Amino acid sequence: MIQAPGINTGMMTISDNEFAALRDLIHKRFGINLTEQKRSLLVGRLQKLMRTRGFATFQQYIDFLTGDKSEQGLSELVDLISTNHTYFNREKDHFDYFYETALPTVVERLKQQNRRDLRVWCAGSSTGEEPYTLVMLMKEYLGTDYKNWDAGILATDISDRALTTARAAIYPQDRVDQLPANLRNKYFTPAGDGQLAVREEIKREATYRRFNLMNTSFPFKKPFQIIFCRNVMIYFDQPTRDALVARFHQHTEPGGYLFIGHSETLGRTQILYRYLQPALYQKGDA
Repeated sequence: MIQAPGINTGMMTISDNEFAALRDLIHKRFGINLTEQKRSLLVGRLQKLMRTRGFATFQQYIDFLTGDKSEQGLSELVDLISTNHTYFNREKDHFDYFYETALPTVVERLKQQNRRDLRVWCAGSSTGEEPYTLVMLMKEYLGTDYKNWDAGILATDISDRALTTARAAIYPQDRVDQLPANLRNKYFTPAGDGQLAVREEIKREATYRRFNLMNTSFPFKKPFQIIFCRNVMIYFDQPTRDALVARFHQHTEPGGYLFIGHSETLGRTQILYRYLQPALYQKGDA
């Protein structure tokens, strides 16, 4: 039950002004749009951290975040408020389209241009299931010719915790079960305690970096032919989504693809990408 001027969590209280300040900070730095309905959830997730760090009030915590030059506090915050639940082969039809249509189209176009630089970016890569799946499919499609390509995956996320899991590349069996049996058998090894480890030949093809999609400019020197940004923009408001899509478009090669989550849409008014099917778009040719 909400109590003016704040909310009683049983252990800590956040005032309206403190919630507004924290919500605005999170929106500015991470693009995540926290509504009033997320207030109790936010307080609940932050209580343990605040007790551990010795903050008696949320204002003390906010002052710490805004004055922390190392940004470690912000890294802790985004780990607590972001959701990283995923599994291999999630939203399977995207991977089918990648393997059957997008990848062959891009590879053929590059061959016609006498190029061998296959550039794929997983933006919001979470704990690594998506990029590793894409590497496996690229390996399957190109076969022995893979070694002749400058390929692999750039995988970025804002969460250090998620990136640590991704780099370790060890997963519970149930997170891998949705993969086709041929990929499970070929690209994983038992890791004990009911877990499976991604084989080194796949693991080394994914480059993980911490990156904030709210950066107003992206540092990439070359555009990508394929960008995956799935189940990330669902947390953003419309202006934030529009600005991010514009940056993606700037860094997508003509004819390149943008995959988003099935619960997301670019909206009917956007004109930067051509709609192909739900959650899948293509940039026009130059």
